[in-house]
Amino acid sequence: MIVVTAPTGQIGHQVLSTLLDGDRPVRVIARDPSRLAPQVRERVEVVQGSHRDRDVVDEAFAGADSVLWLVPPDPHADDIQHHYLDFTRPACAAIEAQNVKRVIGITSLGRAYGKHAGLLSPAFAMDELIEGTGVDYRALAMPFFMENLLNQVEAIRSQGMFFMANSADRPLATVATRDIAAVAAGLLLDDSWSGQGGVPVIGPDALSPDGMAEVLSEVLERPIRFQQIGGEAYRATMTQYGMSDAWAQGLVDMAIAQNEGIYDAEQRALRSAAPTGFRQWCEDVLKPAVSA
Repeated sequence: MIVVTAPTGQIGHQVLSTLLDGDRPVRVIARDPSRLAPQVRERVEVVQGSHRDRDVVDEAFAGADSVLWLVPPDPHADDIQHHYLDFTRPACAAIEAQNVKRVIGITSLGRAYGKHAGLLSPAFAMDELIEGTGVDYRALAMPFFMENLLNQVEAIRSQGMFFMANSADRPLATVATRDIAAVAAGLLLDDSWSGQGGVPVIGPDALSPDGMAEVLSEVLERPIRFQQIGGEAYRATMTQYGMSDAWAQGLVDMAIAQNEGIYDAEQRALRSAAPTGFRQWCEDVLKPAVSA
């Protein structure tokens, strides 16, 4: 039995699609099962509820060989660390109680950074909790998601600009969620691995935001500019859109860590495990979104 948490999320739904191409039994945890496509609901076992609920994860993890563990983002959370760990502690108890064999977690590159890294630091704390159970664990460690730019489709379309707190000329390792999902699905279907360790999933490109703007201009066939926003202004803008102060500050602190090279050491030491380049992703995903 394979268990997928957050099956309607950005990564989870792609993992689920791959798993359903095979013949392994799949169970999902869904707060709102109606968000699952009808053809998916017909082929999976659904445990309704939140995977931060101990009773829910106990039921879902019973008899599980492998679990895909994702903590969903909550931009309204007042404490990011509590958000991650309040999800993860019940899961850890259920992992031990139900004798789960293997867990694949979605986390971040840069664990060796050693300093506060905004939204990334709680993911590292999550990894430590799961590892403490002794379960066989693979932490899929990612850099900047290309899909983050989908949050700025309207600005790209109407203003020909996108905005970040990152330095304009600082190369940033990137990855497409479809590549993360492919690696996760492969591990979920592979019963041969054991032990604990990180699995970096890094795309072939490391582009600065200015470099991304050049690619966007070529793909969209019109000028696109990047504009860096200072930390305080960026935080204020995010809170105006309804984000909590804590989450907005977490984004700013994450950008600071990225500007300081949180991904650099692992990126240099490891070969890419992800095939999708930034230009290809822009052609396949961003361009259709901007044109819609």
